[in-house]
Amino acid sequence: MAVAQTFTFGTASSSTYGVVVEGPGDYTAAKRDVEMVSIPGRSGDLEIDMGRYENIEVEYKVAIKATTQSAFETSVSSFKNAIVGQRGYKKLTDSYHSGEYRMARYAGGLDEDPEWHGQGAVFKVKFDCKPQRFLDSGDTVTTMTASGSISNPTNFDSKPLLVVTGTGTLTVNGVQITFTASPTTVDCEAMEAYNGTTSRNGSITLSPNRFPVLSPGSNTITKGSGISQVKITPRWWRV
Repeated sequence: MAVAQTFTFGTASSSTYGVVVEGPGDYTAAKRDVEMVSIPGRSGDLEIDMGRYENIEVEYKVAIKATTQSAFETSVSSFKNAIVGQRGYKKLTDSYHSGEYRMARYAGGLDEDPEWHGQGAVFKVKFDCKPQRFLDSGDTVTTMTASGSISNPTNFDSKPLLVVTGTGTLTVNGVQITFTASPTTVDCEAMEAYNGTTSRNGSITLSPNRFPVLSPGSNTITKGSGISQVKITPRWWRV
């Protein structure tokens, strides 16, 4: 017997509502955001790379099976409320793509009620997704109490989350971060420093003036004498 395929969006799992996924979703590669500029007198367009990827749409074809119309309507209503009721970006996983997830927001497909045909109905659910396919392994925290290195297994620069204990300097791939308060969390994706709900943006200095990234391959982490520990959540991803 074939195993029923499922997806989970935030707190809502399709299996909870008797929803069966009939396809893996459109997991096409994200598009690089570039601007093409035509220059008079110059053959060929000039490509300006914006340094980012665009969002993509992931669409699932799903089915709800029910032997009565009332049971069907109850299942559809519960499923719709569970999906539509979640605002903003949530983690999206499915059983077709183990070991990875996307950050997604509900984009449609349930605005009109599907029609029951005696046994159930087939319809589509769409999500607007950030371009990254994040790896579960990138959520594993690496704790370092001495200088060393961390290896990025992908072809893309990642923007890690750093939790630093101590004051002094921490150097990540040539970017030196000076800390005057402890502990401090540095979110290289959001470009923010904080401790809980308290901003620590004024307690760090970056040299050069940019947040570090973890490049493909080996990345050097150098801990100054005043830093006792750094916890790194690398956030590996691919498209």
